[in-house]
Amino acid sequence: MQEFCKSAGVAFTRRRPYRKNDQAWVEQKNGAVIRRVVGYRRFEGLPAAAALARLYSALRLFVNFFQPSFKLAEKVRDAAKVHKRYHPPATPYQRLLADKRVSDAVRHRIEAINSTLDPVGLLREIRSAQQQLVEIADCMVVGDAAAPHAPTLEQFLSGLRTAWQGGEVRPTTRPKEKTKRGRRRPDPLVTVTADLRRWFEAEPWRTSRERLERLQGKQPNACPEKLLRTLQRRAREWRREKAHQLVFGAAAPAGLPGQIPLQCVT
Repeated sequence: MQEFCKSAGVAFTRRRPYRKNDQAWVEQKNGAVIRRVVGYRRFEGLPAAAALARLYSALRLFVNFFQPSFKLAEKVRDAAKVHKRYHPPATPYQRLLADKRVSDAVRHRIEAINSTLDPVGLLREIRSAQQQLVEIADCMVVGDAAAPHAPTLEQFLSGLRTAWQGGEVRPTTRPKEKTKRGRRRPDPLVTVTADLRRWFEAEPWRTSRERLERLQGKQPNACPEKLLRTLQRRAREWRREKAHQLVFGAAAPAGLPGQIPLQCVT
């Protein structure tokens, strides 16, 4: 960076030692723009770099031309109270045109760029790039990553009316899905599950203690007392399935034991 500034004739300066707030004008955009759009996932490899470049190419145009912001005009302290006054909200593009120091050549160039931009198309490109970044980070892709299927403009516009109902719409702000932990040891009742289920279907009013005693009568050494709690949980799942079948007339979907999901009956 220093060599580039020298070759371009740009004065290269650094902040004062132990004064990190000197860079606040630049660092404030890390949270307001970068982290808000990119999120906090870890991105590695060339596919992630290409997706970030695609995201930034659309993001810089959207932020500079279509995203207004407040700028502090003055701040007055009255004892312990601080009074702040802000300029009217405007986009960086509008502030640049309002500055009298800008040359006519620069004005014509940025006006030409603004006339070719579509905010809806830029926003759709940003959402598509965010979705690709999420897939790369969550799947830990090593090779080239295929770009996700971008929705058509009609599909994107039709979802804008109801997008607010789902909360935050940026894909990068959604938490990473966690895989459900499975069984960590072999099922101790795998050899007698069929018999237990048949006994439950024939006599559902029997307790798990009675079924365990019946198993111990048939296999004294294979069914210790510590299996009572496992048998109780198994019976609770079977009762849940039966209750769901009586109410809704269908098998209960996979879910947490002891919970009957709510459904609409028409």
